[in-house]
Amino acid sequence: MPTNSSASSTAKVILGCAKCGANMPDGAQICPKCGHPVTLLPKEIPVAKLPPTPSLAPRPKPHRRVFLWAFLIVILATIIWAIASDDPYAQGLQEFVGWKHDQTILQNPFSVAAHSFRYYKFALPEGSTNVAIMGQFAVSADAAQARKNATKDADDNIEVYVLSEPSFAVWQNGYATSSVYESGQTSQGTVQAELPAGAGIYYLVFSNKFVAKKGKNVNATFLLRYKSWLPEWFRHLKSSLWNWLGL
Repeated sequence: MPTNSSASSTAKVILGCAKCGANMPDGAQICPKCGHPVTLLPKEIPVAKLPPTPSLAPRPKPHRRVFLWAFLIVILATIIWAIASDDPYAQGLQEFVGWKHDQTILQNPFSVAAHSFRYYKFALPEGSTNVAIMGQFAVSADAAQARKNATKDADDNIEVYVLSEPSFAVWQNGYATSSVYESGQTSQGTVQAELPAGAGIYYLVFSNKFVAKKGKNVNATFLLRYKSWLPEWFRHLKSSLWNWLGL
């Protein structure tokens, strides 16, 4: 049995005939003893890569795209109309989706002492736009005034102001200041004043400071009207969280 040479570091592979078992030299095609042909392994045939199969999903037809774009344009036009229009249907849609809000500031009768004033503090919600304060007020006549057959003088009047928080601090100390609304001395009136957008603190003031001896009974109804994309529940949740954190 032949063996590998000690001088070679690589082992030689000895082929054997599949029929008679005789040893054959490398590269032999037939057995030198019995003439049996040598069986060779077929070479690997490379497999050509096929191009990717195109998707069989149906492409949208042109008329479907036109319909889709037309539908989106109609939806966009409806949203713009609902936001910008003063139409009653648009206003109702704003209230339905929770964008338009009315917040009551005052709706009960009250009295204002002589040479004094009374105020109601209210806040503009965060993210509010198109903000306005709206309302009506009237001084109530007592029995003595009724006998005067509605004769009017300074004792029948009241002054109404809508002031920002800094302006209220100035006015309260007796100094003139700017105001969002000022009625002057009057026995009744209707208020509709716009307020700046965004969060802020304001004061609705009823002043009887110009009369030193007589108090006034006032009937008034006021509300704050504004628009906001922030849902009411989100503002309440945020306010509760801020209060809990002490902020």
